[in-house]
Amino acid sequence: MAIRVLVVTAMWPTAEHPEFGSFVRSQVKALRDFGVDVELMVLQGRWRKLIYLKGMPELRSRLSRERFDLIHAHYSYVGAVARTQWQLPIVLTFHGADLQGEPDSAGHYPFSERAIAAAGRLFSEFVDAVIVQNEQMAGRLRRNDVHVIPHEVDLDMFAPVDRAQARAQLGLHPHRPYVLFAASPHKPRKNFPLARAAVELVRRTHPDVELVVVHKDPQPRLALYMSACDVLAFPSRAEGSPNVVKQAMACNLPIVASGAGDIPQLIGGTEGCHVAGFDEHEFAGLLSAELRRQRRTEGRHAMAHLTPDRVAARLLSVYEQTLRARGTRRMPFARRAQNLDLAGAE
Repeated sequence: MAIRVLVVTAMWPTAEHPEFGSFVRSQVKALRDFGVDVELMVLQGRWRKLIYLKGMPELRSRLSRERFDLIHAHYSYVGAVARTQWQLPIVLTFHGADLQGEPDSAGHYPFSERAIAAAGRLFSEFVDAVIVQNEQMAGRLRRNDVHVIPHEVDLDMFAPVDRAQARAQLGLHPHRPYVLFAASPHKPRKNFPLARAAVELVRRTHPDVELVVVHKDPQPRLALYMSACDVLAFPSRAEGSPNVVKQAMACNLPIVASGAGDIPQLIGGTEGCHVAGFDEHEFAGLLSAELRRQRRTEGRHAMAHLTPDRVAARLLSVYEQTLRARGTRRMPFARRAQNLDLAGAE
């Protein structure tokens, strides 16, 4: 009998916001494709701050009607909802800001964000297993059984496409140089002003360069932009394991990015990919160099360890470890399977 997992999240794509929580959806798909029995519970409501209170009775009602072996919660607030019950073990994934806080445009962390980070660290002690996106996040927790599992990248969706073909589909100029900024320009930590200022400096040598901002598009369209553009500018001040960088690597798009999160490990020594400080002149110089170079990277090869099936296998291993370690009323998956084998032998 397969492990039955209830994934609980407050982020899930909608028709109005197709990008919202797309990484959670991709992981659910990866698990299902790998053969894990996954059901979904999305916390929704008109008033976002109330969805967590509303989610508590909703979860209890769901558990009273259906059988699950384990709950996988995404983000600390959702984990708090899941922990209102003690019937099932909880695997909690921290994504970044819920464990690190959200910096402002200057890179400073307001008291409220430091409090959120502190609460996340404290709450991590009350769940059965913790998953984080990078080693820095793992180092913030006192427990020694933290699993570092960055989100997968869909190599089928994010694959290199002929640049001329991609530009034609998007209605972009066939020869103009394009710098891609694939994040919300309204989120301070994404540091859009630095990207904009750097591109203004690039115009001194490439007068026709254009900064393309993409942040609300569906994933297939984002993938097209990554094939159509010449280089990604990603000067973020704080990250877990940014999906945009992994997706750009999968599309062989040159990258100039900050060293936030696990970006240095993701891009490694890939030619055409650079880690820069928060200096607009340094960013501009590296962007200009890539526009002159006019070559794609070999970044796709560096993402082989983050294919959906490999990440799903690691998640399943965490589920199995959690169930083996938990002394619950429900018999853990491995022990149940063993008992079935013994019964058959008799």
